[in-house]
Parts: sequence; structure tokens; C-alpha cells
Amino acid sequence: MLFEVHGLCKRFGEIRALEDVSFHVRAGEVLGLIGPNGAGKSTLFECLAGVLPCDSGTLRAQGQPVGTGGRRSLLFYVPDGIAPWPAQPVGWALDFTIGFLGGRAALREQVIDQLDLRALLPQPIGTLSKGQRKRALLGIGLLTSQPALLIDEPFEGLDLRQARDIASALRSHAGRGRTLFLSIHQIADAARFCDRFVLLSSGRVCGEGTVPELAALAAARGAAQAGPDLEEVFLALT
Repeated sequence: MLFEVHGLCKRFGEIRALEDVSFHVRAGEVLGLIGPNGAGKSTLFECLAGVLPCDSGTLRAQGQPVGTGGRRSLLFYVPDGIAPWPAQPVGWALDFTIGFLGGRAALREQVIDQLDLRALLPQPIGTLSKGQRKRALLGIGLLTSQPALLIDEPFEGLDLRQARDIASALRSHAGRGRTLFLSIHQIADAARFCDRFVLLSSGRVCGEGTVPELAALAAARGAAQAGPDLEEVFLALT
């Protein structure tokens, strides 16, 4: 197990964005955080990464609490819909990740080719389209050194072919031991790609495990037979 989360809570005034969230993340897996828009997925990632302070709860690795400093060496968070360093070219951002952030220089050319970034290297990040910016952000994330990568909506803004290429690239990095924790609101995308799932609804975890494990959980809770379909399982548990 790479790390585990216990009892994480986050409120915004009277709104309970996250309530007693607990789950674990295994080393080298592709874990999907599944839920509709507004379920609390981005808030959870921001709390895990230390972007937002949580009201209560702990993150533990090897049985020990991980503070803010420890999280910087354990997790790297790739948000959705941002344009970091908008005036700088993509190539500069990749090199900055390697140099200043201690990234993986040996992977630079491979990541550029996997994500089809070569033609974008001289272009300022602020001028990129949504899909191009997504690929650049993923490139930055894949070049970081942290063992776990938290990616918010990795396939957002990509066409079908690009999404398949990105999925293949991410899977290759997971195959070398990189842990990927992906927030995905399209359940069909998650079902094709992820090893296990954390189901989040209205800020609460409704289930965790593989599709068969989640189907068994739904049955144990008295839900109708959900079968092997992740969408049916999600609806049964939420």
C-alpha cells in the first residue's frame, strides 16, 4: 500500500464538500475516483495535495502520518483547466519540471513522443487549445519525480484517438510502477482504464474496489443485482 486516507472532512461554510472520506491507494495501480460533477472529486484532490486545508482527517504512508512537506515528495497534483506559466513555451515548462522540480530527465523524449508534444514545444502555454493544454499538463505530471500522480479529468478536451493514445501512455508509466489516481466523471472511460475505483457521491465514499468487489458490496447492502457493469454498480451504491 502506498498511502491511505482516514476520515477526511472539508466544509465550505454550511456545505459539507467531503464527509469522513476514507480509502487506500496501492503502489503501481491505476485508481479511478468516480463521481458526478459536484461530488467533491477536485476538492478531495486539492486536500490531498495540500492546496486546500482539510478540516479533519489524516493521510498515512507506512503507518505514519504524512504532513504537508511529506506530501510534496509523495504526490504531484495535475489540475484540470489551468494554464501554468502561460507566457512560457511548452518546452520550457517541461525543462523547468526536470530542472527546478527534480523531474525525470531520462523520460523527456519519451513523454514528448507519447503525448505528441514535439510540435507544441515552442508554443506558449497560454495560446494552446484545451486539448493541447491537457497534453502539456500531462507531460509535466509524467516528468515529475513523485511516486503518485493525481490527475483531475485526464481525458477532458481530447478526441477519441487522443484519449486512447493518452490512456496507452499513462498505462505504460503505471506498468513501470508509477501510481496513478485519476478523477474521472465519465464512468465508461474509467471502466476501460482503471484497476480499482473509489466511488464518491455528495462528498462521501460509497464504495471502493474492483467492479466485482463493488458489485458484491451492492448485493450485501441489499441492492438489486448490478452485474459486471460499472455504471450499474455505481447507481446501485449511490
